[in-house]
Amino acid sequence: MSELKTCFKRVDYDLGGLLHYIDVGDIGLPDIQRPFVWSNAKVRDLFDSMYRGFPVGYLLFWENGSATGSRQIGTDAKARAVANRLIVDGQQRLTSLYAVFRGRSVIDEDYKARGIEIAFRPRDGKFEVADAAIRRDPEWIADISTMWASGKSSRKLVNDFIEQASAKQALTEEEEELISHNLDRLFDLQKYPFTALEIASDVDEEQVADIFVRINSEGVKLNQADFILTLLSVFWEEGRADLEAFCRASRIAPVQGSAASPFNHFIQPDPDQLLRVAVAIAFGRGRLKSVYQVLRGKDPETGAFLAERREEQFARLKEAQAHVLHLTNWHQFLSALIGAGFRSAEMISSQNALLFSYAFYLLGRVRYRVPEHLLQKAIGRWFFAVSLTGRYTSSPETVMDSDLARFRTVESGEEFLQILDDIIAGQLTSDFWSISLPMNLDSSSARNPELFAYVAAQNKLGAPVLFSHKTVADLIDPAIQTRRKALERHHLFPRAWLERQGLTDLRQINQMANFALLEWPDNLEISDNPPAAYVPEVRARFNEGDWRRMCELHALPPDWEQMSYDAFLGERRRLMADIIRRGFEKLI
Repeated sequence: MSELKTCFKRVDYDLGGLLHYIDVGDIGLPDIQRPFVWSNAKVRDLFDSMYRGFPVGYLLFWENGSATGSRQIGTDAKARAVANRLIVDGQQRLTSLYAVFRGRSVIDEDYKARGIEIAFRPRDGKFEVADAAIRRDPEWIADISTMWASGKSSRKLVNDFIEQASAKQALTEEEEELISHNLDRLFDLQKYPFTALEIASDVDEEQVADIFVRINSEGVKLNQADFILTLLSVFWEEGRADLEAFCRASRIAPVQGSAASPFNHFIQPDPDQLLRVAVAIAFGRGRLKSVYQVLRGKDPETGAFLAERREEQFARLKEAQAHVLHLTNWHQFLSALIGAGFRSAEMISSQNALLFSYAFYLLGRVRYRVPEHLLQKAIGRWFFAVSLTGRYTSSPETVMDSDLARFRTVESGEEFLQILDDIIAGQLTSDFWSISLPMNLDSSSARNPELFAYVAAQNKLGAPVLFSHKTVADLIDPAIQTRRKALERHHLFPRAWLERQGLTDLRQINQMANFALLEWPDNLEISDNPPAAYVPEVRARFNEGDWRRMCELHALPPDWEQMSYDAFLGERRRLMADIIRRGFEKLI
C-alpha cells in the first residue's frame, strides 16, 4: 500500500486577518527592514488587481515545529513568542501589503530606506505611483496608507475626500456617489480573500522547495540559503541582523576619518554569500543542502530534532560568523587579492571564487594559524589559480565540498598550505600553460577570466601602460575617480581598418588578443590607422630598451606591426599565456 499522503492543508484568510497574525507574531513575515526587491510600480499593480477583484495567487506557509522559547522573526516585540507559520512563497506580496496598510518603510536591495506611496484617484478607481504632480492634485489620495493608518471610519474618509475634491470643482450627486463607492471598495480591501497552502511541520526543506517549484508559475527555485536565513531569523535574529548590517555597510563609502567599515572595491556581498563562508568554516561544507537539518538539531540516528543539539550547532555557526564579519580578517583577505594583482570588481569574473577563497583564508588564519606573510601569498596564488581556471564556475558547491573534505584530517599550517598548492599544481599543468590557456585566449568576451588574469599578471610584473611611462597598476587603481576612464581597451588592429580589408566577423575583430589597455588620449590619436602607420610614430617616443620591455610585457612579438592579422593573433595568444604564467610565478 502506498505511504504517500497529502502534506498540506488549505486555509482561507482575509487580508485583515493576515495582517493581524503578522502583527502579533503568529505568521513569521521576515523583518520589513530586510531587502525588498519589488518596485513601487509592481506594488501598484498588485493593488489594482485586488481592487478589480482579480486573484493574486496563493500564499505558501510552512508550519513551524520549533521548540518553545525560540526567537520570533523580526525585531518588534510580539504577543507570540514563536511564529506558528513561516512564509515560504508570497513574502514580497505580504511585505508590500503590510508596508502599505501599516504605513511602514522598507529597505530595498541596496539597503536604502524607501516608502511605498501608492496613489488612488476615486473618480475612476485608478492606481498610480505617487509623484510630485499627484501630491499636488486634490483629485488624488497621494498615499493610500492613510486610509487605514489614520484610524478613521470609511464614512469619515469619504466625507473628508469629497470636501477636499469639491473645493477644486463642484461635484454632481452622481459623482459623489461614484467617489463614495470607489473609496468604500478601496477601504474594504482589508477584507480581500487569500488562500494559503500550509505545509505540515514534518515536511523537510527539500520537499518544500519541490512544492514551491511545482506550484510557482515562474518555476523559481528556493535557495537553500533562504531556509538557513529563515532559521537565523527564528533562532538567532542578532546573527542575521549582523550579516545584513555588514552587507549594508559594504555598499557605503565611509567618509574620511570615520571608523573602519566593510566597504571595498571588490564585492558588495549579500547575506546568503557570507552565510556560505560561515558554513564552510563552521561545518567544513560547501553544500548547504544538509546544513539546514544540522542547524535544526536533527539527530542523524533517530531523525529527531533536539533543542540541545540545535544550540550546539548554532554555537559553531556563531563562532564562524564572528570570524567572517571581523573587519581585520575581511580587509587582510582583500589585501591578498591586491597582492595577486587584482585591483577591483572589474577584474573579478567569479564572486564564488572570491567568497570561497575567503573561506580558505579564514581556515588558514583561524584554524591552522598560518603566519600572515605566508598566508597572504598562498591565498593570492589560490585566488589567481581558481579564477583563471574557473574552478567554481560549474557546480560550485559540489567542488567546494570536495575541496573542504581534503582538510578534515589536516592538523598543521604546513599541511594546509601543501594541500592548496597540490590542488593548484593539478590544475596549472605544463599542458595548461602551453595548450589550454592559449586556446582559452581565443575569445572575444570582455569578461573573460583569462583576460583578468593577464591584467593581474601585468600588475605583478610592473608593466607600463602601452605607449606610456605610467604603470597599468597605477591607472586601474579604483580609488582614482575621473570623468573619463584613465585606460581604454584599444584595438591594436583597428576595427575600421580591418573592415576595410574585408574582415566583418566581429568575433575575429574583437579578439582578446587584439586588445591592449591604452590611455584615452593615445586611443583617440591612433584612431583607425593600421599598426604599420601608427607604430613608427609612437616608437620614436621611447628608447630601444624601454620599447622592447614594453612590447614584451604586452605580449607583442617583434615587428608585430608588420605581421598579418591572423599570424599576430596566434603569436600574441602564446605570449599572453606566458605573461600570465610569469605573473603567477611571482606569487610562489
